[in-house]
Amino acid sequence: MADLQEGNIVIIGSGLIGRSWAMVFASGGFKVKLYDIVQEQVSTALVDIRRQMEELQKSEMLRGKLSVEEQLKLISGCSDLKTALEGALHIQECVPENLDIKQKIFSEIDLLIGDSTILGSSTSCLSPTSMFNGLKHVKNCIVAHPVNPPYFVPLVELVPHPQTELATVDRTYHLMKRIGQSPVKIMKETDGFVLNRLQYAVISEAWRLVQDGVISPRDVDIVMSEGLGMRYAFLGPLETAHLNADGFKSYCERYGEGINRVLTTFGSVPDFTGKTAEKIDTALWEDLPNKDEQLITRREWRNSCLSHLAKLKEKMKKN
Repeated sequence: MADLQEGNIVIIGSGLIGRSWAMVFASGGFKVKLYDIVQEQVSTALVDIRRQMEELQKSEMLRGKLSVEEQLKLISGCSDLKTALEGALHIQECVPENLDIKQKIFSEIDLLIGDSTILGSSTSCLSPTSMFNGLKHVKNCIVAHPVNPPYFVPLVELVPHPQTELATVDRTYHLMKRIGQSPVKIMKETDGFVLNRLQYAVISEAWRLVQDGVISPRDVDIVMSEGLGMRYAFLGPLETAHLNADGFKSYCERYGEGINRVLTTFGSVPDFTGKTAEKIDTALWEDLPNKDEQLITRREWRNSCLSHLAKLKEKMKKN
């Protein structure tokens, strides 16, 4: 097979994120070992990965230069941690978002890896300090936070521990670029990293607008998907402002006073419980009996949209 890469990638955890990461690395030509504590979970994950890849091929959305069968041959499963970690170039942890669980698996991995293996975590909010303190190989540890699902959304936030070596950041950055992801370097720890801080700010104001009776839950989502989201699919908020005036300084001069006035009207941080939560939840369900099927259908639709958007963005970059 052409376009194969040297070194093994180990995915710790065979859930949705772990499966998607396995597919991403295989699309880049890497051998992938998918580890979980129960062999049945691993087997189920491998079956699901095949299903997803075959559907992606049918829709012409499969990533990478290798065929489905070539990529599937690169992915194997394992329920023995020591065996899984043999020859590991990079480990991507994808266990549940629970500090105790993550600390436990990291302490086990720390005893089994060499000095050149990088240990990355997919955590969305837990700080590197809380997870990696005290590990012998802390200099090789880094948060590599993907966006769900990483196969369709390429952003990866790289957040180092204070003792993480610069070489670890650089190696992880280049690895992510090699497999087609879009890594960004977070220069210091901050609660929630960057993506979730921005996301939570939007969710909080959306909540307040619904709570205050300004707009319905469905319509506030339309404001994002058919308004701001159209821009943000290609430009961030800072360049959007830059282009909406004669540069960013011009934007601040023109609109700064209005921005300050509006910001002072923002309410307190919501507690995300009670009647508003029920109102939003009710509005987002369709009037159908099977909620699980609704979620599966909408997730598949979302993934299809993201896949088409990713293809369009790639095409636009080449123009």
